[in-house]
Amino acid sequence: MAEKPARRTKKTSAKPTTTAKGKTSKGWTAEERAAAKAYARELKAEARGANDEKAVLAAIAEMPGPDRAMAKRLHELIKSSAPHLSPKTWYGMPAYANKGGKVVCFFQSAHKFKARYATFGFNDAANLDEGNMWPTSFALKKLTAAEEAKIGKLVKKAAS
Repeated sequence: MAEKPARRTKKTSAKPTTTAKGKTSKGWTAEERAAAKAYARELKAEARGANDEKAVLAAIAEMPGPDRAMAKRLHELIKSSAPHLSPKTWYGMPAYANKGGKVVCFFQSAHKFKARYATFGFNDAANLDEGNMWPTSFALKKLTAAEEAKIGKLVKKAAS
């Protein structure tokens, strides 16, 4: 009599993790899943040459009021500070890439991840190295002339 092959058991993920608020998480949040799906769509759009300034402006237009106003102003500021950076979306957010296609800086709306502040950040393609430690992202509640001046200088340095 032939032996039956062993049944495969269903693989389960590691035990659930506990979040800061004490809730149990079994994986990605809905926002994280949406961002991952957006990234997959962006890669396909990039292959067609369609992940560009038009896509960034559409992503900005979908943001709620305060985030939209900051994103619009940042878009103008980045284009004037580093015109050689190419606008594109990155995980559904406005981002700006160097000639090699690497994201140098990005804006993340507060609304997207239900955060209390928006984030303006830099990736490792940014030329911001300063000793052994330097900031790579900044919380934004609103943009004033002072923040715009700081961001303009950082973007110029990052894109150099």
